[in-house]
Amino acid sequence: MDSKTTVKLIPLLFGFFVMGFADIIGISVTYAKVQFDWTETQAGFLPTMVFFWFLIFSIPTAIFMNKIGRKNIVLISMVVTFIGMVIPFVRFTPVTCYIAFAMLGIGNTFMQVSLNPLLSNIVQGKMLTSTLTAGQLIKALSAFMGPLLAGFFSLKFGTWEILFPVYAVISLISFVWLYFTQIDKEVVQEQVTSIGPSLQLLKNKKIILLFLGILCIVGLDVGMNIATPKILMERVGLNKEVAGYGTSWYFGARSLGSFLGMFLLVRVSEIKYYRINIIIAILAVTGLLFADSYFSIIALVVIIAFTCSCVFSILFSIALQTEPQKNNEISGLLLTGVAGGAVTSPLMAKCTGLIGSQTGSVIIIAICALYLCFCGFMIKKPTA
Repeated sequence: MDSKTTVKLIPLLFGFFVMGFADIIGISVTYAKVQFDWTETQAGFLPTMVFFWFLIFSIPTAIFMNKIGRKNIVLISMVVTFIGMVIPFVRFTPVTCYIAFAMLGIGNTFMQVSLNPLLSNIVQGKMLTSTLTAGQLIKALSAFMGPLLAGFFSLKFGTWEILFPVYAVISLISFVWLYFTQIDKEVVQEQVTSIGPSLQLLKNKKIILLFLGILCIVGLDVGMNIATPKILMERVGLNKEVAGYGTSWYFGARSLGSFLGMFLLVRVSEIKYYRINIIIAILAVTGLLFADSYFSIIALVVIIAFTCSCVFSILFSIALQTEPQKNNEISGLLLTGVAGGAVTSPLMAKCTGLIGSQTGSVIIIAICALYLCFCGFMIKKPTA
């Protein structure tokens, strides 16, 4: 990769750091539940406010992206994220909390739909898979830092929501950096002006398989994000600040997995790598159903995070290589599957209520992992 390409990639990859802000939802549920004395259902609705918008806006964003370009959509996403992060700093109540995370979700929808295919303007083929994985690494590092910062602010200043203005400033920096970066090969397409062409992609059985895979990997990721501190509080008796570090263990392991995957996926078969890792993940999720000590819970959480770290990148890369001329539409359709995060949280809350413990949450996560295993043995190696 030459120096000019690297210079253009860096601000795009930094955008993945902003994308990682949505992952603060896991620890935010824990803090907001205590702060506002919410029920399990009220707290479980907060992730829905983030991920519901992927269902509503993903395909329309892809259509709009055809008209104004991928870079412009990414810039708009950063503005929306900035506004969302300013709101709770001005006034933090249950209502503004929901609004802030809704804005974060809308901005994240715009960003994921546009930023992933924007990378394909610069790199292609196996380098695209590797670069997408690098982006996921940066996203995971952002997510790793979130619970640590929230815990630090809570213990040091007695208020975890200082995190929001910090995120607002970073969003603004990312906007300015990308704005002044010249992206070559920026293609603005005019022909797709309705939802129909995107939905027609569902006639492709491979796209359906990958779409459901995206839904399940996001569901698993959000589920682990939310469930990890709750499991530690329930089974080990930790307070919310210390239990929140369990989420950082998860994202730390995911960062390591993404880092290694960034190099390995250039050299080894994507499909084989996927299959081996997802089988190990299923075994770890099964173990999490019964683990009751701090060490065993953290060890299993780390294994799940590590083995699932590259799943999203592999599925998304295979999809983009399926019909390269329809990357915008594929991106919009697949990222509708990120709404899996909105589905997982209420299901986990319901199942936890029925069973009376966080074992209910792990069952939902296990269902997601089982489908991902099925998906891994059904998809074929991309021809591109």
